[in-house]
Amino acid sequence: MRDFNRHPFKAMALYSAILSQLVGSVLVGIFGGRWLDSIWGTKPLFLIIGLLLGLTAGILAMLKSVQQFFSGD
Repeated sequence: MRDFNRHPFKAMALYSAILSQLVGSVLVGIFGGRWLDSIWGTKPLFLIIGLLLGLTAGILAMLKSVQQFFSGD
């Protein structure tokens, strides 16, 4: 088992990155979906699609950040 030199500030930076990536991508997906719904008049369709795409993008970015954190780069 590898011994990682973990500091509290590095952990807080990781948590902040995860939070900002998840919240940011979900908000972009929601507002983008609402904007497309207002253009084409399809009220909940693109909102739901944007939410799901934003959540997927946020999870993928989170996994990449966690992988990079534990690889030591």
